[in-house]
Amino acid sequence: MEKLLNEFVDVFGKDIAGTPEPSYLQEPRDRFFASAMPLLRPRSTRQVSEIVKLCSERDIAIIPYGGGTGLVGGQVSDAKKNTIILSLERMNQVRDVRPLENAIVVEAGIILTNVQAAACDVDRLFPLSLASEGSCQIGGNLATNAGGVQVLHYGNTRDLCLGIEAVLPDGTIFNGLKTLRKDNTGYDLRHLLIGSEGSLGIITAACLKLFPKPKNTTTAMVVVPNPVAAIKLLADLRAVLAGNVIAFELIHRQGCDFLVETMPQVRQPFQKIPEWSILVEVSGGVSVDLDMALEDALSEAISQELVLDALIAQSQAQADAFWNVRETIPEANRLIGSIASHDISIPISRIPAFISETPVLLERFGDIRINCFGHLGDGNLHYNVFPPKGKDRNDYKHISGEVQKVIHDQTHEFGGSVSAEHGIGRLKRHDLEAYGDPGKLSAMRAIKTALDPKGIMNPGAVLAQN
Repeated sequence: MEKLLNEFVDVFGKDIAGTPEPSYLQEPRDRFFASAMPLLRPRSTRQVSEIVKLCSERDIAIIPYGGGTGLVGGQVSDAKKNTIILSLERMNQVRDVRPLENAIVVEAGIILTNVQAAACDVDRLFPLSLASEGSCQIGGNLATNAGGVQVLHYGNTRDLCLGIEAVLPDGTIFNGLKTLRKDNTGYDLRHLLIGSEGSLGIITAACLKLFPKPKNTTTAMVVVPNPVAAIKLLADLRAVLAGNVIAFELIHRQGCDFLVETMPQVRQPFQKIPEWSILVEVSGGVSVDLDMALEDALSEAISQELVLDALIAQSQAQADAFWNVRETIPEANRLIGSIASHDISIPISRIPAFISETPVLLERFGDIRINCFGHLGDGNLHYNVFPPKGKDRNDYKHISGEVQKVIHDQTHEFGGSVSAEHGIGRLKRHDLEAYGDPGKLSAMRAIKTALDPKGIMNPGAVLAQN
């Protein structure tokens, strides 16, 4: 590493080239660890281009690095030589805000909460919302096509992007920062690069969509008898409240039990933890009385026995408390320690059958705990398997792969996806090979070869190396 580092220091100086802190060499779940390698932290797109050109000339691999919050190992590599980390963290500025066009242009290294704040400053909303929003960067969000809690209404990150600027594998700068809603001029490189996880180029800036800020927002925690009722409730609320349903989150009792076990200070909405509950949020303009509309809709659902109990937040503090339950469940999961975790999507109408049938397939693994929760409105489940209380996940390492295969096989059987919002990275490359459409995989390899013939862009991520 020292020799390679000295080469980059000679060209770019010690301000740009250095050695990484340990945090750059591992991912949040400690499943992947990177070898020591030089860290490059450019301050401009021009510098990114110069770095990539040099790497292309010398066959040096590049691991793009955003906020480091990815959960599938896309940001770390165990390559032993001729590899650098390229971090976009210093490219963190808002370049332009156009409220009349509902658009904002930002650099890739800007933290998501700062994009949200910049939108708020001009009375607009940037709706992407994730648990990691205080540290993840918009370039990483785009590279992984991140989801979050408002996909039901606003879509994934892909749907929130009007244009991008990127550096291609030979160092060429793609200048695609446009605020146009219509640009029908051939292949859309924007959508090709979004979701490619840095394997086709490095996103350096983006033009993002803004939206009018909702004038009213109402949040409720709802008890449902089962997932079948939850699906029916979702359909009814969307019909009655038109486009006002923003989030519809499924919560299982196991997740709340984990909160009691690990973070008892988190306040539970109901005195008795229900088997299934839904966190629903609706928003709209000043002309809509959302509290009354939601109350009427839930009253009707209660009369149909789709809802057993409901609490409508009477203040922002109460709404925040409801969301705190949902947003701290992943942290409770981490503290418990899973045998196997899964980010999957299932056709919404088939989710109840998946939830009822899959535990039967897992019975052969003995006494385990299942926490199934997630973004029911868009079909994204986080289906995680844990050891029984008092046991450690390390005692179950030998069955982790088998558990994952059972769940992924079942997901594929139900017409779902083994990666809903986390991406492929290095963790799910073999899953992509096993469950991916052969035609799609062939096209992906052809695109990778065409754009990155030397294979220097995040090698080993998304597609297995030849």
